[in-house]
Amino acid sequence: MAMAEQEKNLLVALGERLQQERLKRNEPQILFAARIGTSVPTLAKMEAGNPRVQFGHWVAALAILGREQELDLLIAPKEDLFEKYEQSQKPKRRRASRKRH
Repeated sequence: MAMAEQEKNLLVALGERLQQERLKRNEPQILFAARIGTSVPTLAKMEAGNPRVQFGHWVAALAILGREQELDLLIAPKEDLFEKYEQSQKPKRRRASRKRH
């Protein structure tokens, strides 16, 4: 299946941001590739936005950059406003206080 132009552009932008983060840390490709457990050519493909790079390499790169929590945002569950409203309308349970003798 061919990728749409918009999808390609998103991957290229992602690769560019990865490269910028690596360069901010002043890490050469060979060192960064070793840290994420891949080869320099694979890292170069990631930075170029190649769609054939395994997702696991991206996970490792985000972990090295300290940004793995952002993976949780990829397909985060959508908030159901109706359910949230219903939950807020339920009366909260209260217990009677004990009488002290």
